Amino acid sequence: MSSTDVFGNFIGGSFSPASDVLPNINPSDLSDVIGEYGHSSVEEANAAVAAASAAAPGWANSTPQERFDILDAIGTEILARKEEIGHMLAREEGKTLPEGIGETNRAGQIFKYFAGEALRPGGEKIPSIRPNVDVEIIRQPIGVVGIITPWNFPIAIPAWKIAPALCFGNSVVFKPAEISPACGWLLADIISRSGLPEGVFNMVSGSGREVGNVFVNHPDVAGISFTGSQAVGHQVATQCVARQAKVQLEMGGKNPLVVLDDANLETAVNVAVNGAYFSTGQRCTASSRLIVTDGIHDQFVERVIEAIKGLKVGNALAEGTQIGPVVSDDQLGKNLEYVEIGKSEGATLAWGGERLSLETEGYYQAPALFTDTSPEMRINTEEIFGPVASVIRVQGYEEALAVANDTEFGLSSGICTTSLGYARDFQKRAEAGMVMVNLPTAGVDYHVPFGGRKGSSYGSREQGAYAAEFYTTVKTSYISS
Repeated sequence: MSSTDVFGNFIGGSFSPASDVLPNINPSDLSDVIGEYGHSSVEEANAAVAAASAAAPGWANSTPQERFDILDAIGTEILARKEEIGHMLAREEGKTLPEGIGETNRAGQIFKYFAGEALRPGGEKIPSIRPNVDVEIIRQPIGVVGIITPWNFPIAIPAWKIAPALCFGNSVVFKPAEISPACGWLLADIISRSGLPEGVFNMVSGSGREVGNVFVNHPDVAGISFTGSQAVGHQVATQCVARQAKVQLEMGGKNPLVVLDDANLETAVNVAVNGAYFSTGQRCTASSRLIVTDGIHDQFVERVIEAIKGLKVGNALAEGTQIGPVVSDDQLGKNLEYVEIGKSEGATLAWGGERLSLETEGYYQAPALFTDTSPEMRINTEEIFGPVASVIRVQGYEEALAVANDTEFGLSSGICTTSLGYARDFQKRAEAGMVMVNLPTAGVDYHVPFGGRKGSSYGSREQGAYAAEFYTTVKTSYISS
């Protein structure tokens, strides 16, 4: 793709130019313009909803075999092109190339999984409490689903929303993130060749203020699945509830990793570094609060600093890079501001945090570790969404658990310990939707539910069999014989 390539929308079964375009810039090399992608209008968003509405009844009546064949074809092509798509992902978002290929592989697996789910629609038939009456309980699609995704997982998150939406018979209007639209366009390109009927899937790239708001407020859109910030998520929820549309929100985290005195030190360091810094810390499940008991604290901090000093920050496409760039100038600015906030609050910047100048001009930041922090500091309460982590020293397990739960978020929570008793207790008492024991907080499977508690999530869970809760509605039928 050259810098002159222009990419528009996919509406009603065909690609069309957008009313305006914005350049897509490689954060590893600011001289590299990937292409110009649609910055669409309200009218284009409305056209996509109209196409999805017209196609919804036909797709709702499609057979399980039709849905399987199409979803399987999409998954197959994604997997066949994972090197190409992974390269694009690394180029536009800043994940390292292995991470980009891995995320693309996950997207293909998700479509394959939901292809299988299409053949297992389920349902119940039970006797009524009345004689000669049968009861049938079935799930049916909700209609048109609006899907709004973030920039940090530009192929996997669209996959885990679009695949179940299509699997359960819904039509889709999809808005990829404005600063990482290329992967969304590639996904639309693959879907366009899958045999899916015209209008069942539509993609409109652009801003949340225009395109996103049309999807959220349109009376023909039955549900919105949104992943993004808390502030925007709250607005989406308010607007959807006002018109009684279904809504599903994922809004980030401030995830704790507890390290107890009895932890295997090597395991704890590897888990912390992976969870806090890989993918440049740009994961809603990242381990941003490292809560460490007194007996192991000094050794742990020393080893983590040693480990992050050895991490190679560089061009996402370069061999050997472990930490790619921050996604944008705006995000880098926020990260650097939080580094200053941490220092002003009295925390010790034990390592890193500065902007780096490398061979190519990009948004590079050294991974940062704060020590001597307290739970109430802003760096421990607000989601930073970058390669910045802080250590909180505690005296024992109960204090560690209390600090871990002392947050408005509740997405993922982890513990490193060799005690089965502590592991089981933490699994039960951690106030989070996902709990990891001796594993990074940022690793999840695609066939099980994903989601959190408190301010992290709202609505039913994503992924796995639990996805049916959002993308379907339950119908109960009574039949007299």
